[in-house]
Amino acid sequence: MNFDFTEEQMMLRRTVRDFTDKEILPYIAEWDRRGYFDPSLLPKLAALGLMGVCIPEKYGGSGMDYNALAIVCEELERGDTAFRTAVSVHIGLNSMTLLQWGTEEQKLKYLVPQAKGEKIGAFGLTEPGAGSDVAALQATATKQDDHYILNGQKTWISLCDIADHFLVFAYTGEKSAKHKAISAFIIERTWDGFSSKAIKGKHGIRSGNTGEIFFDNVKVPKENLLGEEGEGFKIAMAALDNGRFTVAAGAVGQIMACLESSIKYAHERETFGKEIGKHQLVQQMIAKMEAGFQMSRLLVYRAGELKNRGKRNTRETSLAKWQACDFANAAANDAVQIHGAYGYSDEYPVERYLRNSKAPVIYEGTREVHTIMQAEYVLGYRQDKPLNKTLPPWEN
Repeated sequence: MNFDFTEEQMMLRRTVRDFTDKEILPYIAEWDRRGYFDPSLLPKLAALGLMGVCIPEKYGGSGMDYNALAIVCEELERGDTAFRTAVSVHIGLNSMTLLQWGTEEQKLKYLVPQAKGEKIGAFGLTEPGAGSDVAALQATATKQDDHYILNGQKTWISLCDIADHFLVFAYTGEKSAKHKAISAFIIERTWDGFSSKAIKGKHGIRSGNTGEIFFDNVKVPKENLLGEEGEGFKIAMAALDNGRFTVAAGAVGQIMACLESSIKYAHERETFGKEIGKHQLVQQMIAKMEAGFQMSRLLVYRAGELKNRGKRNTRETSLAKWQACDFANAAANDAVQIHGAYGYSDEYPVERYLRNSKAPVIYEGTREVHTIMQAEYVLGYRQDKPLNKTLPPWEN
């Protein structure tokens, strides 16, 4: 097992870090105050090849491995969670799912422009009454001749007002069949009956575009069914494996940001005649951050290596997402404590880190869901069955 980064990966990290330092960090405090997402950053990310970083070159991507995606997510979340989230939904939840489940025609029509960053993809699973309980969703897609009629709504959708394409899940059969009657569809924003509305007043990730999308008799061509009818739940779970991987990697970046801010402040601030970094309880908090950072990164790259080999990684990705997000939340809390009263002010970034760190503990599987999953794996109650379609292994 090799833990060294390749020269290509190190160059990628430098590229994304430089982008974050120049394009995000100087403006993010003001964007966060205003609740503003700057869409101009997405074409800039595309120009660097980052909107399709792990998508094969034949489909318009950069052809790098899945741990390259982790590096991108780390460095973007070091700037702010909102921009890692944009990459998570565009690549992890949407584009990688198209790569895994799409027909060749669907890949050429939707994946290629997304990988190039010409179009933006998003993901629509959660509803007002359906989160962890996917079978509780109410959206329906009724087949009529050569198309489906889609009705319903989705909520907490990242890039709701910006994305061009949405991967949406709805019942195509009797709801009594639960998971077996759910199907997946590729939806275009421009279709009649589609609308969106942003959610305001969020506790964190305020500079992210998040909201609701609505379907009022949206006519969906049968060619836009992803996979087969009734495969929607499998597709959603496969998508979440990829999304959770990016969320975990982003949490590593947030711990990194907490460390950088806390180390800087610990050297600058003096109490009782010495730097606060000399105080043992401050050292304890920074040591915990470092431990969380190192452990989380190893869990993420372990899951990434399984992805590179084309192996199913639901268990490993779940563990990485759970632990990295918990470590990030704890690191942000300690970073505020280290900064004292200043940590409670937006004069310093750590209060934003703390607000942002809460959402990832909830979305794409709550802490409690992942705790149960890991216990069931250990106790032998849960076993992963092979999927009929796997994410293509990375080709070096």
